[in-house]
Amino acid sequence: LAFTGVVHVAYIPSLEGRVIGLSKLNRIVEFYARRPQIQEGMTMQIHSAIDQVCEKNKGVAVVVKCSHTCACHRGVKHHGAVMITSKLSGDFYKESECRKEFYDFIASAERK
Repeated sequence: LAFTGVVHVAYIPSLEGRVIGLSKLNRIVEFYARRPQIQEGMTMQIHSAIDQVCEKNKGVAVVVKCSHTCACHRGVKHHGAVMITSKLSGDFYKESECRKEFYDFIASAERK
């Protein structure tokens, strides 16, 4: 069954690296989100694609937060159950301040 939710992405370009626009990030997410698959796989695929397109980046972060209809309509029937998956690399993984800033941005976006 389907799952719906939001995807938060970020990357840190380097001086020698490639910078892409917001619409390209949206296209990457849309491309993988339209495929029949599991959330964990989609999270990894989005991370990998951004990492490849944004050559020589200093880090990529992807957080996916979704509600799954299989948990709401079948089996345990937990309405409102949400699953969060993430994949962090580079400075997002190694630097706690960088990771905290990314998570703070997500939290502020969800409060609106």
